[in-house]
Amino acid sequence: MSRKKAENRLDPPERVTVQLDDIAFEGGALAHDGPRIVFAEYGIPGETVSVELLRSRAGVAMGRVVEVLKSSPDRVDAPCPYFGACGGCQWQHITYPRQLTFKEHIVREQLRRIGRFINPPVSPAVAAENPWGYRNHLRFTAKRRGEVGFVQRGSHRFLRVDHCLIADDHVNDALPGLQGKCGGMHQLTFRVGVNTDEVLVHPDLKAIEPSIESGQRFYHEEILGRRFRISGASFFQTNTAQTERLVGLVRDCLDLGENETLVDAYAGVGTFAVILAPLVHRVVAIEESAAAVDDAMVNIAGMPNIQYYKGKVEELLPQISEPADVLILDPPRQGCDAKALEAVIQMAPNRIAYVSCDPSTLARDLRILVDGGFELREVTPVDMFPQTYHIECVATLRRSS
Repeated sequence: MSRKKAENRLDPPERVTVQLDDIAFEGGALAHDGPRIVFAEYGIPGETVSVELLRSRAGVAMGRVVEVLKSSPDRVDAPCPYFGACGGCQWQHITYPRQLTFKEHIVREQLRRIGRFINPPVSPAVAAENPWGYRNHLRFTAKRRGEVGFVQRGSHRFLRVDHCLIADDHVNDALPGLQGKCGGMHQLTFRVGVNTDEVLVHPDLKAIEPSIESGQRFYHEEILGRRFRISGASFFQTNTAQTERLVGLVRDCLDLGENETLVDAYAGVGTFAVILAPLVHRVVAIEESAAAVDDAMVNIAGMPNIQYYKGKVEELLPQISEPADVLILDPPRQGCDAKALEAVIQMAPNRIAYVSCDPSTLARDLRILVDGGFELREVTPVDMFPQTYHIECVATLRRSS
């Protein structure tokens, strides 16, 4: 442990009673204890709780709720026996409709605080039809004695997991037969094609559990009727059903025309490019990952109006000479590189869809785009990650007249 971390940790922990006032960006509830701001995991605004403070620095203390003295009507019993120890879910104690309103609130607050939007146009979050059993990609830790599980929240301790309530059934069906057999492995990865019934399991498990298909180079998934090859090293969204809603939302918001050119930046395996190409004249896609581009070359076969470029968006976007009518930005969590945003402003497309998995970097980048001549029309949270504080958003912008 570093000296800085050691100085921040309270030993022994301190206990305080507080009234929770708000929900914070990374999922904890917020309160004030005199001059201190308290962030309390597993709390809900409106509750009076006892919080065990574990760390404190510069007027901010962080801990977790250990006793609920006055409960919120939105509090429920978490159905998962690992909840609170496992780091995968943070909000199982909150009713699902309330999770959605919290996510909408968090997006609005990030846009207000970081993006300096006075009245940001945030729409209600798009709910998942099934907030359980949705996750198609899981990575497990394997212990030396062969057990499989996760790392406990806030520590490096191992937590054996025999059933994950947010995991796809394919994963949970396989777990019992693997416990105690995975010695010598470091990690175990499952990826599931929910609409194709295909799986990708790494490493190869044939020697220890031949009944489980494993060692595949890739698998396939279908989104809105289009089939995609996805390799182990390629990114793909972890919630298939919500991915279909997200892609449909982007399609509808962009109102594409058959004579338009669409630029798909951070294009991945080609999800947007393939689905939207029939609606436009031409698609120019940019992706840095070699594995994703290899997959995309398979996925765009037979679609001559899609042109793929391998490289960094901030380097290739300024080189596109033809006018772009529409632009999709779908960057990783850290958001767009400053040079990429400069190139977007110079390109001046008529319409932009920005897909983001981090409301804070989204707010930062939207401010730069609006200051560069675009108008923010709408921001819609799409709940790709029920039971967690993670938030996906689709923001739409139009070039100012």
